[in-house]
Amino acid sequence: MEKESTTDRGVTWVSTMSGFDAALGITVAHADSWAGIGTKDIADRSTREASLSGSLAPLATHAVGPGHRAIAEDADPYRTCFERDRDRILHASSFRRLAGKTQVFVFPDDHQRTRLTHALEVAQVAVSVARVLRLNVALTEAMALGHDCGHGPGGHASEDALSPYIDGGYDHAVWGADKVLVPLNLCVETLDGIRNHSWSRPAPQTAEGEVVSWADRIAYVCHDFEDAVDAGIVTPDQLPRLVRERCGSTRREQLGAFITGMIDATAQTGRIGMVPDVAEALSLFRQFNYERIYDRPESKAQANSVISMLRTLIDHYIETPMLLPAWQETAFDPRSAVAITEAVTYVGGMTDRFACRQAVTLLDYPADKLPQGIDTLLSDY
Repeated sequence: MEKESTTDRGVTWVSTMSGFDAALGITVAHADSWAGIGTKDIADRSTREASLSGSLAPLATHAVGPGHRAIAEDADPYRTCFERDRDRILHASSFRRLAGKTQVFVFPDDHQRTRLTHALEVAQVAVSVARVLRLNVALTEAMALGHDCGHGPGGHASEDALSPYIDGGYDHAVWGADKVLVPLNLCVETLDGIRNHSWSRPAPQTAEGEVVSWADRIAYVCHDFEDAVDAGIVTPDQLPRLVRERCGSTRREQLGAFITGMIDATAQTGRIGMVPDVAEALSLFRQFNYERIYDRPESKAQANSVISMLRTLIDHYIETPMLLPAWQETAFDPRSAVAITEAVTYVGGMTDRFACRQAVTLLDYPADKLPQGIDTLLSDY
């Protein structure tokens, strides 16, 4: 059979530019399209809100019109306020840049997690729990997708790098909610779940936020271990025996055990948590990851490289604020409080690759001091 040429495929693709006319006076996607919903009756936002409210658990968070936002808005005709938040986060540049930010390994290979894939996996875990518990799924997903938008380049090392420049220190959860995502005008409930997803923070004000707090820990414990196994750093049989017995040795088994542990706890008590034996396994699992993955000498050396590079960059931008994007709108004095805040905002928003590129381009930063893995990418600079 003769293969279709590239030119033929191009012609075919161009021929679909305007779609196809249907007998009903609408345009359809395919020449043989048939799809419909079997009725002309569709639900607007208020109808959907009422329907969703009737299916939610007593303490779930209800969507209310345009939502509670810092700046008042008109309600969307079809989407609930939390669905709008989820959509805004998905389209935000801060969310897209998570694809270029470290989860555990700087410049991960094709199969290792980034902050973006981590956020997607947190959303999957959180939504799996929220659906069963009859919580607001759209709010849960919005929180989960946005929870790490405040992270800087190079993983948690960026918090140590940026903390000296911010009163009270740099906390990615607080920075994300109170700085990075402010332009999106998200609902206060969404921002609260993002701001307080870390266990060291106050408890979230919604049940959905509490689910996301658990989902974040469940997701990163499981997938960071899987990445470390693939990298040859640890092996499944090195997991504590209690963890293997209660949760298994594969990500699928582990996620299933932890999600079920949360659902069972709520079924028994009505509270969001985890049954004690599974929670103990999660704690031991996390401790194992810290000892064998996060705190190993190579990881600490990588973190020190990130800290040194980011602080050098910030100091340079504080001294020369005219290099900052915000300078184009309002000039400010070098070393001023505004210069410091804008420098942290700019550097904190960078991807790993862009931060390294800026260090090399602006400062002639030594290649041997860049985070490990960068040596293979120097040609990009």
